[in-house]
Formats: sequence, C-alpha cells, structure tokens
Amino acid sequence: MSVTVRNLSKIYGAQKAVDDISFQAHAGEVLGFLGPNGAGKTTTMKVITCFIPPASGSVDVCGFDVEKQPMEVRRQIGYLPEHNPLYKDMYVREYLAFVAGVHQIRRPRQRIAEMIEMTGLEREQHKQIGALSKGYRQRVGLAQAMLHDPAVLILDEPTSGLDPNQLADIRRLIRQLGQEKTVIFSTHIMQEVKAICDRVLIINKGKIVADDTISQLQQRFSAESAVTVEFQGATDAGALKKIPKVKDVKELGKNRFQLTADSKVDLRPAIFDFAVEKGVKLLEMKKEVFEIDEVFQRLTR
Repeated sequence: MSVTVRNLSKIYGAQKAVDDISFQAHAGEVLGFLGPNGAGKTTTMKVITCFIPPASGSVDVCGFDVEKQPMEVRRQIGYLPEHNPLYKDMYVREYLAFVAGVHQIRRPRQRIAEMIEMTGLEREQHKQIGALSKGYRQRVGLAQAMLHDPAVLILDEPTSGLDPNQLADIRRLIRQLGQEKTVIFSTHIMQEVKAICDRVLIINKGKIVADDTISQLQQRFSAESAVTVEFQGATDAGALKKIPKVKDVKELGKNRFQLTADSKVDLRPAIFDFAVEKGVKLLEMKKEVFEIDEVFQRLTR
C-alpha cells in the first residue's frame, strides 16, 4: 500500500480534530477525501505530509513512517495545500528551478519544461507569480507538487479558482496521474468526485463515516427504491399503486410516473408483469439512486 493510516488521532486542546481513523490508499487510484469544513481532512493530510505530528496512531507512506523517517516520506510525496503557498515575487520558471534545487533533481531544465507543458503554463512561464490569476497560480502549485515525480500526490482542493476550461484540463491531468500514482484528492465539488475519483472516503467530526466506491455508496444509502417508468399508452396511477410493495406513485408527465417502494425491494419485475397484464408497452424503466451529494448530506448532517 502507498499510504496506510492506522488508528490516527490528532488533538488540539480539548478538540479531537481526528478521532482514531484508519484507511489505505493504493497505487493507481484516485481517493476522494470528502467532508464538511472542520471535519479533519486538512489535519489528516498535514499528518501524512509530515507538517504536524500525530497525537497517536501511525502513518506509513511507501513503507516509511512519518514520525521515524520524515525525510524519506517527504521524498515520496507531492503536496498542494489548500492555501497554495508561493513566492509571488519570483517568476514561474525561477520558482520551479528553486523547487528543483530543493529536491536535487537531475536535469532540472528538462523536468521543468515537462511540468510546464503538463500543467499548461507555456504562455505564463516567464511571468511573475504575483501577476498570475488564481487559476494559473494553482497550476504552478500543481507543477511544484509533481516536479520530483513523487509516488504519492496529496491535493487539497486543487481546482479552486479554475475556470471551466482549466477545470477540464486539470481533471484530465489528475485522472492521468491516478493511473500510476496514489492520489489523495480533497474537494467540496461533487461533480469532481464523480469525474475523477475511483473511491470515496468521507470524514465527519474527525471520524470516517464511509469508505467505498461511488456506486456502492449510492446503493448502500438508498433508503427507498424508486423506479421511473414511461408507458406508450394511457395508464392509471391508481392501478400502478396497487402493484405489490409500491408505497407511492408520482405523475411526472403524460404516461410517465415515479414509483417508490417502502423498502429496498426492486420494483422492476413487478412493473414489467403489470405492463404485460395490462397490455401496455414500456418505453422506459429506470431504477433511481441517490446522487453522491445526497449521500454526502445524509452522512454529514
């Protein structure tokens, strides 16, 4: 495993920011790290990246312990914090050369050129960082995080401030990086979670409340079973309500309905039998599931 967190806790005074959490992040996956403000996401990322020590528990990164081997851990990690710290008086290339020197990168000019191309900084590379838009500063932050070719990328809200075109480019880049590296990715934008993440970990009040794929979470937290159905001919809502296990029928349009069950039972076989019995043709039948933002709200309210 690239990152292994075991029984991690972090306490600030009387507040337990992170409360005995355990999880693993694997090579070749993008792990979405979600939670409301103050849930413990940034604190966990700071422990993994050796910025702050844990109160208890342990964290291993590529086999190195964050407390016993912090320098080795730092060599394995590329980190883009939520508040991107950049030297605004430096020029883009100058700053990346400085970071390359810190990491003692061989052939720094070649590597800097690769990162500038990868993050779309070609037109801005000779500008002062302070003169860049917020979106391009984020790109500089991503470039410095990836410059030393780390095995693990920790990205705390990396798409903040990007316009829609930049957003699409950076999402594509993160997906590409996630094919070979371990990426832990924090965001509040649920569309990004669906577009980028292989797996989702949700933390609330310092505790992990979910760790699964998006599809599994949607199925797991669907308290009711709802099916949207459209018939070719006229259909009576009252007759639909008599289908076994149907709790409610909502009319959505002409011959189009949403049927809800009182449990997780799959209504589709019974609806199909109903259509055959009544001699009406089915034009559409789709089982509804909760979107990831609805799952998030149910878990963190």
